[in-house]
Amino acid sequence: MTTLDIKICGLKTDEALDAALAGGASHVGFIFFPKSPRHIEPVEAGRLRRAALGRAKAVAVTVDADDALLDAIVDAMTPDMLQLHGTEPPARLAGVKARYGLPVMKALSVREAADIEAARAYAGVADRLLFDAKPPKGSELPGGNGVAFDWRLLARTEPGLDYLLSGGLNAANIGTALSLARPSGIDVSSGVEIAPGVKDPALIAAFFRAVAAARGRDAA
Repeated sequence: MTTLDIKICGLKTDEALDAALAGGASHVGFIFFPKSPRHIEPVEAGRLRRAALGRAKAVAVTVDADDALLDAIVDAMTPDMLQLHGTEPPARLAGVKARYGLPVMKALSVREAADIEAARAYAGVADRLLFDAKPPKGSELPGGNGVAFDWRLLARTEPGLDYLLSGGLNAANIGTALSLARPSGIDVSSGVEIAPGVKDPALIAAFFRAVAAARGRDAA
């Protein structure tokens, strides 16, 4: 069975980070976006990130961040990867990669097949893609809205496309998502929270159990 990367995103507390690491997360995400209930300061993210060293890759998530903010994050946190979750064009990704020498993941919002086609513009620039649902009308958050898109759209992607699936995932639907989309990685945030920005270690553990159960069925 191929490996499946699992990213728990929007971490802010030791308890949530411990639960993510105990479950076997391959990536842990920290969000630097003041409008988000999951926003964290770079120094605090750096403290949490040290606990993940050697256990999971730390991802710094930003939204149309300028170089000054990225400098502060990289200096305080030393992430393994940068995730750009705004409207950054391919040229911005190339500039960020050149400036920091870090792999960059580009998040793209999806509602219809054309949105997935837009990923072609980032081929050869982004080290990885993340497909998230388009935010609901009125939302100020590009992700973490707890909404999903039609995962069947991803069944038509070219074989071997390296992407993380995000948007509305939780323990109840992850089996369906994996069977329809067959991603190389998944990203969960609001689906393991008891309130916006409040991760629940029990929900994190339940999510990992649901993933294991779904993968067990696929392997059978």
